[in-house]
Amino acid sequence: MFKSILKPLATGACALALMTGAALAQTTIRVQSVLPATADEVTMLQEFADDVSALTDGSVQFEILPAGSVVGVQETLDAVDAGLIDGGFAWTHYWGGKHPAANLFGAPIAGAGVGLDNLAFLSWFQYGGGKELYDRLWDEMGVNVKGFMLQPVGPEALGWFPEPIESMADFRELRFRAPPGMVGAAYSDIGVAAVAMGGGDILPALEKGTIDAAEWCCPKPDSVFGFQKVLKHYYLQGLHQVVVNADLYINGDVYDGLTELEQKAIEVAANASLSKSMSYRIWENGKALKDLTENHGVQLHDTPEDYFTEYMAAARASLEAAAAENEFFAEVWQSQKDFAEVAVPFWAGAQTSNANLGKAFVDSME
Repeated sequence: MFKSILKPLATGACALALMTGAALAQTTIRVQSVLPATADEVTMLQEFADDVSALTDGSVQFEILPAGSVVGVQETLDAVDAGLIDGGFAWTHYWGGKHPAANLFGAPIAGAGVGLDNLAFLSWFQYGGGKELYDRLWDEMGVNVKGFMLQPVGPEALGWFPEPIESMADFRELRFRAPPGMVGAAYSDIGVAAVAMGGGDILPALEKGTIDAAEWCCPKPDSVFGFQKVLKHYYLQGLHQVVVNADLYINGDVYDGLTELEQKAIEVAANASLSKSMSYRIWENGKALKDLTENHGVQLHDTPEDYFTEYMAAARASLEAAAAENEFFAEVWQSQKDFAEVAVPFWAGAQTSNANLGKAFVDSME
Protein backbone atom coordinates (compact mmCIF):
# COMPACT_ATOMS: atom_id res chain seq x y z
CA MET A 1 0.00 0.00 0.00
CA PHE A 2 2.77 2.40 0.95
CA LYS A 3 4.57 1.59 -2.28
CA SER A 4 1.47 2.40 -4.32
CA ILE A 5 1.21 5.79 -2.60
CA LEU A 6 4.91 6.64 -2.73
CA LYS A 7 5.34 5.80 -6.40
CA PRO A 8 3.04 8.57 -7.74
CA LEU A 9 4.50 10.97 -5.17
CA ALA A 10 8.01 10.23 -6.36
CA THR A 11 6.93 10.53 -9.99
CA GLY A 12 5.31 13.89 -9.27
CA ALA A 13 8.35 15.15 -7.41
CA CYS A 14 10.58 14.12 -10.31
CA ALA A 15 8.33 15.92 -12.79
CA LEU A 16 8.32 19.02 -10.57
CA ALA A 17 12.11 18.95 -10.43
CA LEU A 18 12.31 18.71 -14.21
CA MET A 19 9.87 21.60 -14.59
CA THR A 20 11.85 23.67 -12.08
CA GLY A 21 15.06 22.91 -13.94
CA ALA A 22 13.47 23.95 -17.22
CA ALA A 23 12.19 27.14 -15.64
CA LEU A 24 15.68 27.93 -14.36
CA ALA A 25 17.37 27.23 -17.70
CA GLN A 26 18.90 30.44 -18.99
CA THR A 27 20.56 31.49 -22.19
CA THR A 28 22.99 34.40 -22.05
CA ILE A 29 23.69 36.03 -25.40
CA ARG A 30 26.92 38.05 -25.36
CA VAL A 31 26.64 40.96 -27.77
CA GLN A 32 29.57 43.17 -28.71
CA SER A 33 28.65 46.69 -29.78
CA VAL A 34 30.72 48.84 -32.12
CA LEU A 35 30.27 51.69 -29.62
CA PRO A 36 31.47 52.52 -26.11
CA ALA A 37 29.16 51.72 -23.21
CA THR A 38 28.25 55.41 -22.75
CA ALA A 39 26.66 55.78 -26.20
CA ASP A 40 22.94 56.51 -26.49
CA GLU A 41 22.55 53.56 -28.83
CA VAL A 42 23.84 51.26 -26.10
CA THR A 43 21.37 52.76 -23.62
CA MET A 44 18.53 51.83 -25.96
CA LEU A 45 20.08 48.42 -26.65
CA GLN A 46 20.03 47.74 -22.91
CA GLU A 47 16.33 48.68 -22.79
CA PHE A 48 15.72 46.13 -25.53
CA ALA A 49 17.68 43.54 -23.54
CA ASP A 50 15.64 44.31 -20.41
CA ASP A 51 12.40 43.88 -22.38
CA VAL A 52 13.53 40.47 -23.66
CA SER A 53 14.44 39.39 -20.13
CA ALA A 54 11.03 40.46 -18.83
CA LEU A 55 9.13 38.80 -21.68
CA THR A 56 10.99 35.50 -21.21
CA ASP A 57 10.85 35.57 -17.41
CA GLY A 58 14.63 35.75 -17.40
CA SER A 59 15.31 32.74 -19.59
CA VAL A 60 17.08 34.91 -22.21
CA GLN A 61 19.61 37.47 -21.03
CA PHE A 62 21.77 39.78 -23.13
CA GLU A 63 25.23 40.78 -21.94
CA ILE A 64 26.28 43.97 -23.74
CA LEU A 65 30.01 44.33 -24.37
CA PRO A 66 31.60 47.63 -25.48
CA ALA A 67 33.52 48.01 -28.73
CA GLY A 68 36.75 46.05 -28.94
CA SER A 69 36.01 43.70 -26.04
CA VAL A 70 36.58 40.56 -28.12
CA VAL A 71 37.22 41.64 -31.72
CA GLY A 72 37.75 44.87 -33.62
CA VAL A 73 34.81 46.91 -34.89
CA GLN A 74 35.29 45.82 -38.50
CA GLU A 75 35.41 42.14 -37.47
CA THR A 76 32.09 42.24 -35.60
CA LEU A 77 29.86 40.57 -38.19
CA ASP A 78 32.47 37.93 -39.10
CA ALA A 79 32.87 37.11 -35.41
CA VAL A 80 29.11 36.61 -35.04
CA ASP A 81 29.07 34.43 -38.16
CA ALA A 82 31.93 32.28 -36.81
CA GLY A 83 30.45 32.05 -33.30
CA LEU A 84 33.33 33.90 -31.63
CA ILE A 85 30.66 36.15 -30.12
CA ASP A 86 26.96 35.34 -29.84
CA GLY A 87 25.81 38.66 -31.24
CA GLY A 88 26.84 42.04 -32.54
CA PHE A 89 25.35 45.52 -32.61
CA ALA A 90 26.15 47.97 -35.40
CA TRP A 91 24.74 49.63 -38.49
CA THR A 92 24.19 47.29 -41.42
CA HIS A 93 25.77 49.68 -43.94
CA TYR A 94 29.05 48.92 -42.15
CA TRP A 95 28.95 45.63 -44.07
CA GLY A 96 28.39 47.17 -47.49
CA GLY A 97 31.70 45.64 -48.55
CA LYS A 98 30.15 42.20 -48.13
CA HIS A 99 27.03 43.12 -50.08
CA PRO A 100 26.01 46.51 -51.54
CA ALA A 101 22.36 46.01 -50.50
CA ALA A 102 23.45 46.38 -46.86
CA ASN A 103 23.57 50.12 -47.61
CA LEU A 104 19.85 50.17 -48.42
CA PHE A 105 18.99 48.83 -44.96
CA GLY A 106 21.59 50.53 -42.77
CA ALA A 107 21.68 53.95 -44.43
CA PRO A 108 19.71 54.26 -47.69
CA ILE A 109 21.62 57.18 -49.16
CA ALA A 110 19.61 60.39 -49.55
CA GLY A 111 16.42 58.63 -48.53
CA ALA A 112 17.10 55.94 -51.17
CA GLY A 113 16.76 58.75 -53.69
CA VAL A 114 12.96 58.49 -53.39
CA GLY A 115 12.14 60.63 -50.37
CA LEU A 116 12.14 58.08 -47.54
CA ASP A 117 12.58 59.58 -44.09
CA ASN A 118 12.96 57.45 -40.97
CA LEU A 119 9.21 56.95 -40.43
CA ALA A 120 8.50 56.21 -44.08
CA PHE A 121 11.39 53.74 -44.10
CA LEU A 122 9.92 52.03 -41.05
CA SER A 123 6.57 51.76 -42.83
CA TRP A 124 8.31 50.11 -45.80
CA PHE A 125 10.22 47.79 -43.49
CA GLN A 126 7.21 46.62 -41.50
CA TYR A 127 4.44 46.64 -44.10
CA GLY A 128 5.96 47.26 -47.53
CA GLY A 129 8.05 44.11 -47.90
CA GLY A 130 11.26 45.43 -46.39
CA LYS A 131 11.54 42.93 -43.53
CA GLU A 132 11.27 39.96 -45.87
CA LEU A 133 14.09 41.36 -47.97
CA TYR A 134 16.12 42.14 -44.84
CA ASP A 135 15.79 38.52 -43.71
CA ARG A 136 17.17 37.43 -47.09
CA LEU A 137 20.15 39.78 -46.86
CA TRP A 138 22.15 37.49 -44.55
CA ASP A 139 21.89 34.56 -46.95
CA GLU A 140 22.91 36.89 -49.78
CA MET A 141 25.96 37.82 -47.70
CA GLY A 142 26.65 34.17 -46.91
CA VAL A 143 26.70 34.65 -43.13
CA ASN A 144 25.08 32.53 -40.42
CA VAL A 145 23.20 35.43 -38.84
CA LYS A 146 19.69 36.36 -37.75
CA GLY A 147 19.21 40.14 -37.85
CA PHE A 148 16.85 42.45 -35.97
CA MET A 149 16.46 46.12 -36.79
CA LEU A 150 16.26 48.06 -33.54
CA GLN A 151 16.99 51.77 -33.86
CA PRO A 152 15.91 53.86 -36.86
CA VAL A 153 16.98 57.50 -36.55
CA GLY A 154 17.30 60.49 -38.80
CA PRO A 155 17.78 62.77 -40.42
CA GLU A 156 21.36 63.06 -39.30
CA ALA A 157 23.05 66.42 -39.10
CA LEU A 158 25.32 67.48 -41.95
CA GLY A 159 27.94 68.02 -39.29
CA TRP A 160 30.45 70.25 -37.53
CA PHE A 161 32.72 72.82 -39.18
CA PRO A 162 35.54 75.13 -38.05
CA GLU A 163 34.02 78.11 -39.89
CA PRO A 164 30.72 78.74 -41.67
CA ILE A 165 30.54 77.28 -45.19
CA GLU A 166 28.77 79.36 -47.82
CA SER A 167 28.91 76.84 -50.65
CA MET A 168 30.27 73.47 -51.74
CA ALA A 169 33.45 75.26 -52.75
CA ASP A 170 34.08 75.97 -49.05
CA PHE A 171 33.15 72.39 -48.12
CA ARG A 172 35.63 70.94 -50.61
CA GLU A 173 38.52 72.70 -48.90
CA LEU A 174 38.07 70.58 -45.76
CA ARG A 175 39.01 67.05 -44.74
CA PHE A 176 35.72 65.64 -43.53
CA ARG A 177 34.87 62.60 -41.42
CA ALA A 178 32.07 60.83 -43.28
CA PRO A 179 30.37 57.45 -42.79
CA PRO A 180 31.71 54.36 -44.53
CA GLY A 181 30.08 52.75 -47.55
CA MET A 182 27.97 54.34 -50.25
CA VAL A 183 27.19 57.42 -48.16
CA GLY A 184 30.83 58.39 -47.76
CA ALA A 185 31.66 57.46 -51.36
CA ALA A 186 29.11 60.02 -52.60
CA TYR A 187 31.01 62.74 -50.73
CA SER A 188 34.18 61.69 -52.51
CA ASP A 189 32.28 61.78 -55.82
CA ILE A 190 31.47 65.47 -55.33
CA GLY A 191 35.05 66.35 -54.40
CA VAL A 192 34.92 66.28 -50.60
CA ALA A 193 37.96 64.69 -48.95
CA ALA A 194 35.93 62.10 -47.01
CA VAL A 195 37.62 60.06 -44.27
CA ALA A 196 35.86 57.15 -42.51
CA MET A 197 36.63 56.46 -38.84
CA GLY A 198 34.90 55.25 -35.69
CA GLY A 199 33.04 57.64 -33.41
CA GLY A 200 35.64 57.48 -30.64
CA ASP A 201 38.42 58.44 -33.06
CA ILE A 202 36.80 61.63 -34.34
CA LEU A 203 37.57 64.08 -31.51
CA PRO A 204 41.27 63.09 -31.29
CA ALA A 205 41.51 63.45 -35.08
CA LEU A 206 39.96 66.92 -34.89
CA GLU A 207 42.29 67.94 -32.07
CA LYS A 208 45.34 66.72 -34.00
CA GLY A 209 44.22 68.36 -37.24
CA THR A 210 44.01 65.03 -39.07
CA ILE A 211 40.53 66.11 -40.16
CA ASP A 212 38.97 69.57 -40.25
CA ALA A 213 35.24 68.85 -40.01
CA ALA A 214 33.07 65.89 -39.11
CA GLU A 215 29.67 64.28 -38.90
CA TRP A 216 28.55 61.53 -36.58
CA CYS A 217 24.84 61.66 -35.91
CA CYS A 218 22.73 64.14 -34.03
CA PRO A 219 23.04 66.66 -31.17
CA LYS A 220 23.01 64.17 -28.25
CA PRO A 221 25.45 61.55 -29.58
CA ASP A 222 27.65 64.29 -31.05
CA SER A 223 27.82 66.12 -27.74
CA VAL A 224 28.68 62.88 -25.88
CA PHE A 225 31.74 62.54 -28.12
CA GLY A 226 32.60 66.19 -27.37
CA PHE A 227 32.86 67.71 -30.86
CA GLN A 228 31.68 71.04 -29.42
CA LYS A 229 35.02 71.33 -27.64
CA VAL A 230 36.76 71.89 -30.98
CA LEU A 231 34.13 73.01 -33.50
CA LYS A 232 31.37 75.57 -33.01
CA HIS A 233 29.53 75.73 -36.35
CA TYR A 234 26.79 73.13 -36.67
CA TYR A 235 24.57 72.27 -39.63
CA LEU A 236 21.49 70.17 -38.96
CA GLN A 237 20.20 69.67 -42.52
CA GLY A 238 21.90 66.88 -44.42
CA LEU A 239 20.98 64.35 -47.08
CA HIS A 240 23.61 61.70 -46.55
CA GLN A 241 21.76 59.79 -43.83
CA VAL A 242 18.15 60.88 -43.82
CA VAL A 243 17.58 57.38 -42.48
CA VAL A 244 20.10 55.33 -40.50
CA ASN A 245 19.36 52.09 -38.67
CA ALA A 246 21.26 50.31 -35.93
CA ASP A 247 20.57 46.62 -35.62
CA LEU A 248 21.36 43.43 -33.75
CA TYR A 249 22.97 40.33 -35.25
CA ILE A 250 22.62 36.97 -33.49
CA ASN A 251 24.58 33.90 -34.53
CA GLY A 252 22.18 31.63 -36.42
CA ASP A 253 22.95 28.55 -34.31
CA VAL A 254 22.43 30.51 -31.09
CA TYR A 255 19.12 31.84 -32.36
CA ASP A 256 17.94 28.41 -33.55
CA GLY A 257 18.70 27.05 -30.08
CA LEU A 258 16.06 29.29 -28.52
CA THR A 259 12.47 28.19 -28.02
CA GLU A 260 9.75 29.59 -30.28
CA LEU A 261 8.48 31.68 -27.38
CA GLU A 262 11.94 33.13 -26.75
CA GLN A 263 12.36 33.93 -30.43
CA LYS A 264 8.98 35.66 -30.43
CA ALA A 265 9.97 37.67 -27.36
CA ILE A 266 13.03 38.99 -29.19
CA GLU A 267 10.88 39.93 -32.19
CA VAL A 268 8.34 41.74 -30.00
CA ALA A 269 11.05 43.59 -28.08
CA ALA A 270 12.71 44.58 -31.37
CA ASN A 271 9.44 46.02 -32.68
CA ALA A 272 9.03 47.97 -29.44
CA SER A 273 12.58 49.27 -29.79
CA LEU A 274 11.81 50.70 -33.23
CA SER A 275 9.31 53.06 -31.67
CA LYS A 276 11.04 53.68 -28.35
CA SER A 277 14.35 54.63 -29.92
CA MET A 278 12.75 57.33 -32.09
CA SER A 279 10.83 58.74 -29.12
CA TYR A 280 14.00 58.75 -27.03
CA ARG A 281 16.01 60.51 -29.72
CA ILE A 282 13.59 63.39 -30.23
CA TRP A 283 13.63 64.27 -26.54
CA GLU A 284 17.35 63.69 -25.96
CA ASN A 285 18.42 65.56 -29.10
CA GLY A 286 16.17 68.47 -28.22
CA LYS A 287 17.75 68.81 -24.79
CA ALA A 288 21.24 68.43 -26.21
CA LEU A 289 20.76 71.06 -28.93
CA LYS A 290 19.44 73.52 -26.37
CA ASP A 291 22.48 72.88 -24.19
CA LEU A 292 24.93 73.16 -27.09
CA THR A 293 23.60 76.51 -28.28
CA GLU A 294 23.00 78.05 -24.85
CA ASN A 295 25.99 76.79 -22.91
CA HIS A 296 28.76 75.84 -25.35
CA GLY A 297 28.76 78.64 -27.91
CA VAL A 298 27.56 76.42 -30.78
CA GLN A 299 26.06 78.31 -33.71
CA LEU A 300 23.41 76.77 -35.97
CA HIS A 301 23.52 77.45 -39.71
CA ASP A 302 21.47 76.56 -42.77
CA THR A 303 23.13 74.16 -45.17
CA PRO A 304 24.16 75.75 -48.53
CA GLU A 305 21.66 75.05 -51.30
CA ASP A 306 24.21 73.64 -53.74
CA TYR A 307 24.97 70.83 -51.29
CA PHE A 308 21.51 69.34 -51.84
CA THR A 309 21.66 69.36 -55.63
CA GLU A 310 25.21 68.04 -55.83
CA TYR A 311 24.83 65.34 -53.22
CA MET A 312 21.48 64.12 -54.56
CA ALA A 313 22.94 63.81 -58.07
CA ALA A 314 25.86 61.76 -56.71
CA ALA A 315 23.50 59.60 -54.66
CA ARG A 316 21.27 58.80 -57.64
CA ALA A 317 24.27 57.91 -59.78
CA SER A 318 25.61 55.63 -57.04
CA LEU A 319 22.24 53.89 -56.59
CA GLU A 320 21.80 53.34 -60.31
CA ALA A 321 25.31 51.93 -60.70
CA ALA A 322 24.86 49.50 -57.80
CA ALA A 323 21.47 48.37 -59.14
CA ALA A 324 23.00 47.68 -62.54
CA GLU A 325 25.75 45.55 -60.99
CA ASN A 326 23.85 43.54 -58.36
CA GLU A 327 20.51 41.79 -58.77
CA PHE A 328 19.52 41.71 -55.11
CA PHE A 329 20.42 45.38 -54.65
CA ALA A 330 18.19 46.18 -57.63
CA GLU A 331 15.35 44.14 -56.11
CA VAL A 332 15.55 45.93 -52.77
CA TRP A 333 15.79 49.37 -54.34
CA GLN A 334 12.86 48.62 -56.64
CA SER A 335 10.81 47.63 -53.61
CA GLN A 336 11.65 50.97 -51.97
CA LYS A 337 10.76 52.84 -55.15
CA ASP A 338 7.44 51.01 -55.50
CA PHE A 339 6.60 51.80 -51.88
CA ALA A 340 7.61 55.45 -52.28
CA GLU A 341 5.37 55.96 -55.30
CA VAL A 342 2.38 55.16 -53.10
CA ALA A 343 3.39 56.47 -49.68
CA VAL A 344 5.68 59.47 -50.18
CA PRO A 345 3.17 61.81 -51.91
CA PHE A 346 0.94 61.51 -48.84
CA TRP A 347 3.69 61.52 -46.25
CA ALA A 348 5.70 64.40 -47.74
CA GLY A 349 2.59 66.58 -47.85
CA ALA A 350 1.70 65.74 -44.27
CA GLN A 351 5.25 66.35 -43.08
CA THR A 352 5.31 69.76 -44.77
CA SER A 353 2.37 70.76 -42.58
CA ASN A 354 4.13 69.37 -39.51
CA ALA A 355 7.38 71.17 -40.33
CA ASN A 356 5.60 74.48 -40.91
CA LEU A 357 3.74 74.08 -37.63
CA GLY A 358 6.97 73.44 -35.78
CA LYS A 359 8.77 76.31 -37.51
CA ALA A 360 5.97 78.71 -36.55
CA PHE A 361 6.49 77.74 -32.92
CA VAL A 362 10.27 78.16 -33.15
CA ASP A 363 9.82 81.58 -34.78
CA SER A 364 7.49 82.64 -31.96
CA MET A 365 10.18 81.69 -29.41
CA GLU A 366 12.66 83.96 -31.15
